[in-house]
Amino acid sequence: MNNEREDQEPAAATTSDWLDESIAFLAANLDLGFNDYGWLSASEAQEQHDVGSMIVETLPPTATTLHHPSLNLDTSVASSAPMTSQQELGQPKKRKSPGHSSSQRPHVGGGGRGGDQQEKGEASCVRSKPSKKGSGKGTAANSDREARWAEQLLNPCAAAIEAGNLPRTQHLLYVLSELASFSGEPNHRLAAHGLRALTRRLPHAVGQAAAATVKMPSCECPTPVFSGVDPRLFRASLIRFNEVSPWFAVPNALANSAIAQARSTKGEVTEPLQVHVVDIGVSHGVQWPTLFEALTRVPRGSTPPSVRLTVAGPTATPPVPFSASPPGYDCSPQLLRYAKSIDLDLGIVQAPCLDTLHGTLTPGETLIVCLQFRLGLATADEQAAILRTVRDLNPELMVLTELDGGGGHSDYSADSEFAARLELLWRFLDSTAAAFKGMDADERRVMEAEAGTALAPTARRGAAVGGGRESWRARLAAAGFEEAAFGGEAVETAKALLRKYDGGWELVPPSLSAAAAVGLRWKGQPVSFCSLWRPAQASPELMGRGA
Repeated sequence: MNNEREDQEPAAATTSDWLDESIAFLAANLDLGFNDYGWLSASEAQEQHDVGSMIVETLPPTATTLHHPSLNLDTSVASSAPMTSQQELGQPKKRKSPGHSSSQRPHVGGGGRGGDQQEKGEASCVRSKPSKKGSGKGTAANSDREARWAEQLLNPCAAAIEAGNLPRTQHLLYVLSELASFSGEPNHRLAAHGLRALTRRLPHAVGQAAAATVKMPSCECPTPVFSGVDPRLFRASLIRFNEVSPWFAVPNALANSAIAQARSTKGEVTEPLQVHVVDIGVSHGVQWPTLFEALTRVPRGSTPPSVRLTVAGPTATPPVPFSASPPGYDCSPQLLRYAKSIDLDLGIVQAPCLDTLHGTLTPGETLIVCLQFRLGLATADEQAAILRTVRDLNPELMVLTELDGGGGHSDYSADSEFAARLELLWRFLDSTAAAFKGMDADERRVMEAEAGTALAPTARRGAAVGGGRESWRARLAAAGFEEAAFGGEAVETAKALLRKYDGGWELVPPSLSAAAAVGLRWKGQPVSFCSLWRPAQASPELMGRGA
C-alpha cells in the first residue's frame, strides 16, 4: 500500500480554448483515380467502370448526391441508368495525398446520425440543454438513418468477406478506400476505421492464400492508440474528453454519487469512514477526485476519512478499448497530492489480476467494486468468471456500467458482431464530432483511435456487444447479485452534469427503464447504462437456475 503524502500539485488547466462556431466542411471533388494506386494493373483497369455502379448499388436510395462536377450519383436517377464507362464517371483528378485537410474530403450523405426517437414523447427522459458550445443542438435527432452511408458500405463488405465473395469484397474495398479518412466528418472517419479493420479481418476469414489475391489499400491510422501515445497527451486527452463529452463523465458521476451516498447512510456518526474502492474501469484516475471530495463531506467525527483505492490493470480483464495506458503513465502521484490537500487519508495499490484482490481486504472497510466498460467485448464465459470472482469478494456495492446495444442478440456470427460494434462506434464518432465542434484536435484523434480498436478482428465469439440491460441483468443474477436502486441525489447529479454538454444527449431515469439502471442516449439511440448491484441472499446456483 502506498500511503505517501506529497505536496499539493497546482491544479492543471482543464479549460479548452476551442472556437465557438462550428467548422464548415467544404465540399470537394470526388477522386476516383484508381490508377494512382500502384497495385492496380492494366488487366484490372477495365473494372474501373464498375465502381460507380457499385456505389449506386451499395448506397441507400435516399443517400445524398456525391458532389462532383461530372459525377452525379443521385441514385433516384442513376439507378435506372447505371454508369458503364469511364467517360460517364468523369475524368478523375490525381489522388490527393493522405495528409490533406479534412475539408477537402467529399461530403457524402452528411454526418447526421439520428434514428427513430420512440421515447422522445416521454416527459421523464431528460435531454441535456442545448449548449452554446455544442454544434449538434439536437437538430440531427430526426435525420434519416440512411444518411449514415459508411455503414451501408462497411456492413456489406464484412458480409462479403465472411461469405468468401472476393470480387464483391474487392469492389467494396475500392469504394471505401476513396471515401475513408481519419479526418473529416464522422462518416469518413467510420469508413477509415472500418476499412482498417476489414483489411485485417480478411485473412482470418478466407485464409492467407485467398486474401493475397485481393488488392487491399493501405489504411493506417496516423494516431497511436492508448498504449502507444505520449503519457502527457494521454492524460490531457482523458481530461479534455471528459470536459466536452458525457460518454464516461456521466457514468462516473453516477458511480461516485452512489458510493458517497452508500457511506453517508451507514454506521454511526462517530464511526471512522473507511472505504475500499476496487477500480475495474477505464478512467485511469480521472474519475476519483470528485469522489474523494464528496467523501470528505460525509460527517464522521474528527477522524479524517480513509480511502484505499485498488486499481485493476488491463490484464485483469480481456482487452477492451480504453483499458490500456501508455508505459510510464501513473496517476497515483496526482491523486495522492490532491487527497493530501483535502485532508483525505488515501492509499493506492495496483492489482495485476482479480485473483489477488482477496489478499488486499481489511476488516472494517466498506468494499465497493466499480466495474465500468470492461466486460462488453468479453465472451459469456469470461464475463461469468469475472462476475463470480467479484461476487466472492462479497462487496457491499458493485457499480456496473456497460455499453448498451439496445437489446439481446442470439446471432453471434462474425458479420453481425461487426455490425453491432460498428453501430456503437458510429455513436462515439458522431457525438465526439459534436463535442469538439468538428475541430481535429489531438485529444480527439487519440480518443477516436482508441475507440476504433473495438472493430479489430477477434477470435472470441459470443461477446455481449449487442446485448442490452435485460441480458446483463440475467448475467448478474446468475452470478449471485440483485439489483439496487440509485438514490434521487445521484440521478439529479447526473442530470445537472448532462446539461453542460451538447443537446443531443439525454438521460433515461430508472422510472422509464425496465430495471433500476440509468441510461445514456445520443440522438435517441442507447449508448450505455449504469446500474447498482448487491450480493443476493440466495445462492448463485439457485439464482442461476431461476434466471
